[in-house]
Amino acid sequence: MSALFKSALAQAELLNRREISAVELMQDTLARIKTINPQVNAIIYLREEADLLAQAAQADKSSRSGWMHGLPIAIKDLHDVKDMPSSMGSAIFADYIAEKDDIAVARVRAAGAIIIGKTNTPEFGLGSHTYNTVHGTTYNPYDLSKSAGGSSGGAAVALSTRMLPLADGSDMMGSLRNPAAWNNVYGFRPSFGLVPSEPGAEMFLQQNATQGPMARSPRDLAAFLSVQAGRDKRQPQGLEAQDYLNLMQPNLHGKRLAWLGDWSGQLQIEPELISASDAAIYAFKELGADVDSLEAPFSLDDIWQSWTILRSWAIACSEAAHYHAPDHRKLLKPEAIWEIERGLSFTGQELHAASVLRTSWFKKYMKLLETYDAIILPSTQIWPFKANLAYPSHINAQPMDSYHRWMQIVTPASLLGVPVVNLPAGFGAAGLPFGLQLMAARGDDLKLLCMAEAWHRQSDWPSLRPPSL
Repeated sequence: MSALFKSALAQAELLNRREISAVELMQDTLARIKTINPQVNAIIYLREEADLLAQAAQADKSSRSGWMHGLPIAIKDLHDVKDMPSSMGSAIFADYIAEKDDIAVARVRAAGAIIIGKTNTPEFGLGSHTYNTVHGTTYNPYDLSKSAGGSSGGAAVALSTRMLPLADGSDMMGSLRNPAAWNNVYGFRPSFGLVPSEPGAEMFLQQNATQGPMARSPRDLAAFLSVQAGRDKRQPQGLEAQDYLNLMQPNLHGKRLAWLGDWSGQLQIEPELISASDAAIYAFKELGADVDSLEAPFSLDDIWQSWTILRSWAIACSEAAHYHAPDHRKLLKPEAIWEIERGLSFTGQELHAASVLRTSWFKKYMKLLETYDAIILPSTQIWPFKANLAYPSHINAQPMDSYHRWMQIVTPASLLGVPVVNLPAGFGAAGLPFGLQLMAARGDDLKLLCMAEAWHRQSDWPSLRPPSL
């Protein structure tokens, strides 16, 4: 078996034992990228081969700087890597070259990884379908006519197809979960503040998004999270990291889990997908967990109202300068303009009311977790859709009233900033993968990883059904 089909930790161990050199691993990686990437368009920038091989040769000569020493990795194109293009999927920044590494990128580099390039993302990460006017569309490796999800779509595809051993991503509205589900990998949105973001103009009010790891196993997730996580003095809101990998004890036996399904009919979910999710729940029971099917604990309309107000406001705060500059505005996609205009329209009273709804949901959620260890939901409401569509217009004949309504299922976790992991859960009749969200309390990231590892040991879907490309 090629080393590329092993876990990231296994590849790292091969490098550590000198059973494979960093140069050999880089050569294999670049050869696979040349074969696979033209079909899926996941990696949208790659450093020159000679430069990467020189970095790998240097890694072979030098002492290990961290557990990722010599591993090739590409960074999602929302995050700056020094001397690499950083377009954020926007024509506005098509020619921008980053001058320094973002915090999370610097940590990856310090752990010894060789940063080979960038992975694709929709414009400014908006939407769960990875396409943009700069780099084009990323395709699902299980059906090249379908969407890869987003906004970490390039990362998920590169990981699933074994072009990368690990992938970084970020998640505002499902961007570590939707593409993970559609590409049969794990995506972990950590507790807000655990992985510090790059300092911006405002660092106190906005708590909608976070970076996090993607991997083909929970152990790889834990190892990568240990690199990404931990306080940074430049960020005022942070959490302490743990040694997630060495503290992991796989355990679901005796855990109490709540299955929310379609939120008592408040969510439109394609019938085959909800049936497949219902069936997958039995795996938790086989592992000794108690699973209760619950009625909706809170109004999903209230969660949606709160989330969409706070999301649009945050996007307007970040991107309004482009909207107000005519030369930039004409380059924005319609969905970005819609978000910005909506965000600019809200009053302080409306923002406060949205925050009150958010607080009410938090109180109810924490009350729920007095009884349950974690909450289960499907990761998506539909199967991957045609890649030539901007977004789905209907689910079950129900019109979608916005470009992101079809991803409403991810908002209960996003609104609270709690940890949530996509568990690869199997395949549908058309051979497309799906996943389940497992949500816990803020700060219970290790607990969630332990449950994910127990799941993985029983149902290792990433190894059982890799893409056939």
